[in-house]
Amino acid sequence: MSVRRRLTTATGAVLLTLAVAGCSSLDRTMVGTLSYETEREVVVTVTSPSVKGCHRLVAPSGVTRVENETLVDIRLYPTRDCKGKHNIYLPSSTSNEIAPGALPWRSYNVIH
Repeated sequence: MSVRRRLTTATGAVLLTLAVAGCSSLDRTMVGTLSYETEREVVVTVTSPSVKGCHRLVAPSGVTRVENETLVDIRLYPTRDCKGKHNIYLPSSTSNEIAPGALPWRSYNVIH
């Protein structure tokens, strides 16, 4: 292989690496952890989830307690699709627990 061809290949590899690294920064994350507890007292911890879209809380019967140890604020919903007027605002570095008789949370999204 000629020197010029090797140099071209190496330059292409570097440019491809830079392009991939640049694109990955477009998928921003909630830096930190989001922990939640199910009605059966099982704790689930998610590390740095995406800031985009609606996220379902992985618990068939819903979630009773959420601890937001991320750098962003979230909104919790009792529905699976982040819709409805019965939601709660949870600032970063705080936690919240549902009131007795209240519906459990099933989804959340990030406040932008």
